Amino acid sequence: MFHRSMQSAILCGLCLLLVTSAARADDWPQWRGPKRDGVWRETGVLEKFPADGLKILWRKDISAGYCGPTVADGRVYVMDRPDTPEQQSERIHCLDAKTGKPIWSHKYDCEYRVQYVAGPRASVTIEDGRAYALGTMGHFHCYDAATGKVLWNKELNTEYAIRMPIWGIAASPLVDKDLVIVNIGGAGDACIVAFDKKTGEEKWRSLGDNASYSAPIIIEQAGKRVLVCWTGDAVAGLDPATGKVYWRQVMKPTRMVINIATPVIEKDRLFVSCFYDGSMMLRLLPDRTEVEQIWRRLGPDEMKTDSLHAIISTPLMEGDYIYGVDSYGELRCLDAKTGDRIWESQKAVPRARWATIHMVRNADNIWMFNDRGDLLITRLSPDGYEEISRAHLIDPTKDQLPRGAGVCWAHPAYANKHIFIRNDKEIVCADLSAEQ
Repeated sequence: MFHRSMQSAILCGLCLLLVTSAARADDWPQWRGPKRDGVWRETGVLEKFPADGLKILWRKDISAGYCGPTVADGRVYVMDRPDTPEQQSERIHCLDAKTGKPIWSHKYDCEYRVQYVAGPRASVTIEDGRAYALGTMGHFHCYDAATGKVLWNKELNTEYAIRMPIWGIAASPLVDKDLVIVNIGGAGDACIVAFDKKTGEEKWRSLGDNASYSAPIIIEQAGKRVLVCWTGDAVAGLDPATGKVYWRQVMKPTRMVINIATPVIEKDRLFVSCFYDGSMMLRLLPDRTEVEQIWRRLGPDEMKTDSLHAIISTPLMEGDYIYGVDSYGELRCLDAKTGDRIWESQKAVPRARWATIHMVRNADNIWMFNDRGDLLITRLSPDGYEEISRAHLIDPTKDQLPRGAGVCWAHPAYANKHIFIRNDKEIVCADLSAEQ
């Protein structure tokens, strides 16, 4: 009996060791995660928050900005804009991920000529030891990610005569193989521009569209890699190596360009949604690089919306269902086949114009960060919204938007079982590991 008990104990111990060693840890090196798809693939994270709240590892003072943090190789990257009226500038900071201690920082002059002047918008992209930072007015820097040495830089507004969006440049750079690709809305056919990632030399330019605030992504279609760009005028699929246009579906703004959310892909469906112009669903044809419109839904105004009128939040699409946040914070479930509304809930964030929730999938759970500074663990299904746990993480601030107590509009980074999030005063790191 003792012998069998010992065997069982040893087997249990080995199983626990295997499970522990198999727990996955990941960086968050770019906008919406390692694959730019809003999926957090780490294991060994909390299923429910501790009763006494989240464990805050560190806080670091920074200035205002909309730029969400990114994390790679033990370092955190974030941009801000100092509140110094006598000299307008932007900064990029590199911090130690474990302690928040500064590693390096770089400041450059930047006069803002846009609305909403809280600071840079686009998350820093980290790839192969380089950090790519794109500022609000088109200042584009490539740094040595470890040291902060400027490897190359460009003033894109000067070089490309950008038709500047009302809120500035906001789409995070995309690195693909030897290229770094940006959505800038330059004059002529320079809406989307690709540079050699090591030298900054232009490799191609494409589309005569206006810029949007939506970050480009790479997908697979008909056996080819396709660069999907939601510009200010259309959704387009390009050859990422050359900029050649495979397909382009027009979606002209009825009032102004306010395309912010990232396009969402689920199998052969591609979905986009924006505040004034509602939603559009496209089918990606499987045998050739073309698309066809499945449906298009648009309500009469921002109060009487149809289907979904998203603002900052990128929706989720799973199977035949879409989950997204409407114009005043209404969390909705839609039938992906038609755009019809299945249910609506106001439980995740209080009702307000442009109320925002950033959603990330981790296994069966949807982690939500709302614009009041709350972190939520939830489940979403066609049957409704289920809240598992909620914790307040950081206070809203007013520089990004002076609405009530303010907002937290920056997207969190989930890396190495921690969350990194900022407002207009500080960046915070909290422990999300199950081991705590």
